[in-house]
Amino acid sequence: NPADPESWQEFDYVYHFFWGLEDNVRVFMNMWDAVQTNKSVGALWPNDSDGNAWSSDVGMPPALAEAGYRLTDPGRYQNLTDDFSAQINAFKQAQAEILVGIPIPPDFTTFWTQAAQQGFHPKVVNVAKASEFPQAMAALGERADGLSVEVWWSPHHPFGSSFTGQSSAELAAAYEAETGNPWTMPLGFKHSLFEVAIDALQRSEDPTDPDSIAAALAATSLDTVVGNINFANGPVPNVAKTPLVGGQWHVENGRPVLKIVENSQHPDIPLTGEMKPIG
Repeated sequence: NPADPESWQEFDYVYHFFWGLEDNVRVFMNMWDAVQTNKSVGALWPNDSDGNAWSSDVGMPPALAEAGYRLTDPGRYQNLTDDFSAQINAFKQAQAEILVGIPIPPDFTTFWTQAAQQGFHPKVVNVAKASEFPQAMAALGERADGLSVEVWWSPHHPFGSSFTGQSSAELAAAYEAETGNPWTMPLGFKHSLFEVAIDALQRSEDPTDPDSIAAALAATSLDTVVGNINFANGPVPNVAKTPLVGGQWHVENGRPVLKIVENSQHPDIPLTGEMKPIG
């Protein structure tokens, strides 16, 4: 029960580090506040675990209401929907100048194409998941310009690897040189999983004993390429929070470039651009 700390129990072997939905909501609204809008928000939330969490009573609606935003939620849709006319009409009727959602990439491509055809032109579009990867943005061409998203990790994060010594920028550059592909946000987190595992194994009294490894994990306080990992600090047992900032895709020379445009919760992560309205 999230509302009853007395009921919380620690897992024996499960440890998790990432950011929380509450951080994402705060980052998104901070980006919205940087653009002059009518505070009318349209929600594009699918009928899956992500969409149901975002749309729930512990998700985005209460935070939007408290901040004075007016939400239009046409309800959950099924993934791989091929017609978003009902949602687009609802957003147009509400004069929504902000779109928020967590669609899968093919659904957002379908929605964004139909939005243009049907005359829906929001000033701000925050779609988690669908706009996290440069490959998906490149496929949209100029239509990617101005789309915004939460940023978990980037070459601009001022952190380094605990076992290779690489900075975030060096890790991203090495990946691009080796693969020929652009860096992506999961790169830093996949790397940091090995950092935490190696650190715990090195500190465990017996690296062949599960209880010993779990005890070492519980005592983790490690500076990694995604920031400090410390499971003792919470916010709940066995969980460590990592920084989250806001980014916006700017199309430069025909290529989508992710700029850091919002860092109010973590000013140590530098801004690399300014939030701008779409269009």
